[in-house]
Amino acid sequence: MNWQMPAESVRHDRTWMAFPREGQTLGDTVAEREAGYEAWAAVANTVAQFESVSILVDPTESSRARRLLDGAITQHEAPIDEFWLRDSGPTFVTDSARPGVLGAVDWIFNGWGDPEWSDWEKAAQHARLVADLTGAEVVSSLMVNEGGGIHVDGEGTVLATQTVQLDPRRNPYADRRRIEDELERTIGATRTVWLPRGLTRDYDDFGTKGHVDIVAAIPTPGTMLLHAQPDSAHPDHEVMKGIREAISQQSDAAGRQFTVVEVPAPAVLRDAHGYVDYSYINHLVVNGGVIACGFGDETADTRAARILQDAYPGREVVTVDARELFARGGGIHCITQQQPAVGPR
Repeated sequence: MNWQMPAESVRHDRTWMAFPREGQTLGDTVAEREAGYEAWAAVANTVAQFESVSILVDPTESSRARRLLDGAITQHEAPIDEFWLRDSGPTFVTDSARPGVLGAVDWIFNGWGDPEWSDWEKAAQHARLVADLTGAEVVSSLMVNEGGGIHVDGEGTVLATQTVQLDPRRNPYADRRRIEDELERTIGATRTVWLPRGLTRDYDDFGTKGHVDIVAAIPTPGTMLLHAQPDSAHPDHEVMKGIREAISQQSDAAGRQFTVVEVPAPAVLRDAHGYVDYSYINHLVVNGGVIACGFGDETADTRAARILQDAYPGREVVTVDARELFARGGGIHCITQQQPAVGPR
């Protein structure tokens, strides 16, 4: 097989999501739960303005999902515990030798390293469930990985993080070479660009330990959008210096050094739980558009939208308030998974 993960900017058949259900991620109070439901629905309904959306819905949430979601969104009943589908769902790939064939990589999902609080057994079945619904060929992997832990340029380059794929709670017997070989087999990556770590908040108890999709993205081969924290009072100011230095010493699959475009964080530094990881990198590219995270900072939100507009010319940038998503551990990219179009357009 010649499986390759396409760039996120290729044409999509649809976007996949999972609808929230009650539990510790959603919140303890009625107000918290309602805010969570509305945040997920806002993203789904916005994406549906650009392309088809399919969403997994737990049977306990079917009536709420019908009430909150756009009628054009296709709902599939399925057991849900975790609902960050970027991580629990499949990574879609295509086969250059067989045009029109869709593949779905089924990574092992163990709730970001199986921390004590995690509840992931149902979510671990989502990749094969979605593969069945799409008719995709399952590409089985014995590597623990999440979709938010990788990012590709579609030409053989993948971004990964030492504290994710090499996490002993995920892949205790792996080394770089084994991870790189598996990424080449499953998603066609011939060059792995390693980030040393992720953002500070991501190492809290409920963090992913360094997902790349909040740090860096490749809008076009050779160009990298990179999170920037301008305020030296935030620990990510120094963290990003180290990450940028690491990136400057590496090249992509074509041998190019990256042209880095920094995307500054909003002004807010902390919330009730500590330093925030608000990042505009966690956007979703859709057909004809970009769904950007907003943080209630008009100056920073507008600046980020302008940078994304320049990075993805010809696409409409729509900003959706992502603060309730980030309060629960992720952003817009984290709750969505693109399915590339295959065959005739």
